[in-house]
Amino acid sequence: MTLKKDKQKVLGEVFDDERIKSFFNYPAPDGINQDYHLLEKAYRGMREENFATFVKFFTEQGRDLNAEGPEGKTFLQTIKTHRHADDYIAALEQAGAK
Repeated sequence: MTLKKDKQKVLGEVFDDERIKSFFNYPAPDGINQDYHLLEKAYRGMREENFATFVKFFTEQGRDLNAEGPEGKTFLQTIKTHRHADDYIAALEQAGAK
């Protein structure tokens, strides 16, 4: 028996400005800094170019790029060891993250 393919495969989600801004609606779990949490959610859920736009919106809202996570590190310090994070790191550094 063969199954009918009734849905198209979605290869990539469209991230317009409104979709990018929707990432600000994710509440942080108890004990996690909200700004750190938002950066992590965006990092895990966006492509590099979308993340750079998110960082722009993030700083425009006056949020803290250097908020510390549960291990006492900033988000930039956390992802500096990730193999494929170069463009994300550049976006954070250009915005002033340390």
